[in-house]
Amino acid sequence: MEVIKRPILTEKASDLTEGLNRYVFEVDLRANKIEVRKAVEEMFNVTVVSVNTSVVAGQSKTRYTKSGFVTGKTQKYKKAVVTIKDGETIDVYSVI
Repeated sequence: MEVIKRPILTEKASDLTEGLNRYVFEVDLRANKIEVRKAVEEMFNVTVVSVNTSVVAGQSKTRYTKSGFVTGKTQKYKKAVVTIKDGETIDVYSVI
């Protein structure tokens, strides 16, 4: 199981990085906080202070096409907000 899928690079996530030394990652739905902590420490060689996780629910999407309305839903995913020790950084652009 690959624990860390990708970093989440949004405006809100970059504000957390600059101000509070927190990084946001999309992780596997089955992963727990301990597995996320170990994966981040091994992958980036940093000290993790805390991990907060949340499951983001999928949104329902509707669009109009030639054949009528098409409805669907995006997948749910789990995101982890990882706080690392002061003075340490993660280069998330090297992971992409």
